[in-house]
Amino acid sequence: MASLNVGSLGEYIREQRRNAQYSLRQLAEAAGVSNPYLSQIERGLRKPSAEILQQIAKALRISAETLYVQAGILEERRNDGLELRAAILADPLINEQQKQALLAVYDAFLKENREGAAAAEPAGSTAPPASASAAAPAADG
Repeated sequence: MASLNVGSLGEYIREQRRNAQYSLRQLAEAAGVSNPYLSQIERGLRKPSAEILQQIAKALRISAETLYVQAGILEERRNDGLELRAAILADPLINEQQKQALLAVYDAFLKENREGAAAAEPAGSTAPPASASAAAPAADG
């Protein structure tokens, strides 16, 4: 496992907090950590545990795995859409609700593809129309 990259982790958390339009105090409260502790994490002075990262991720509405990868706790697996997720969450042109809607559609597509690969059934002709109908509202909105 890679060593904990505290500086860039703190910068990443600060960026995500700002994109979510949270003050430091608001995020600290939502994550259940003290304001000074979160400030130290953001400034790269503290190494948060995996549990604290999970609490911060939940408060920011991002995956804990994203923070674990950013912290160097986990190796990034085959990308798994982390770059896409980060780009969506960092986009200042859409609001939080829209970001969550995009991520939900993306997760639904991933789940559908995993289930389709696991089943490996040739009679999967119903899956493409479901994908197309799910994609249409996201593209129009």
